[in-house]
Amino acid sequence: MFWEMVGIAAAICVSFGWIPQIIKGLQTKKLDDVSLLFVLIVTVGTFLWLLYGLHLQNPIIIAANAVAFCEGVTLVLLKIHYSKRE
Repeated sequence: MFWEMVGIAAAICVSFGWIPQIIKGLQTKKLDDVSLLFVLIVTVGTFLWLLYGLHLQNPIIIAANAVAFCEGVTLVLLKIHYSKRE
């Protein structure tokens, strides 16, 4: 039970980790200080974790990484969109 709670806490952190950066980007319409390469690497990593969670049929891993993957894709799209405006 303890380790399941640790997994849930980690999932919450991973799931909502990109939210502050997405909000800041939407407010300022600038993501100059965000590394596209970093976001792409982490987004690919969360996608791979999602596949791993699906393989294991682990709902904690699946949920956390599905949300984080969507947030990563959102951040990549915002970065590209706002970079084109300049």
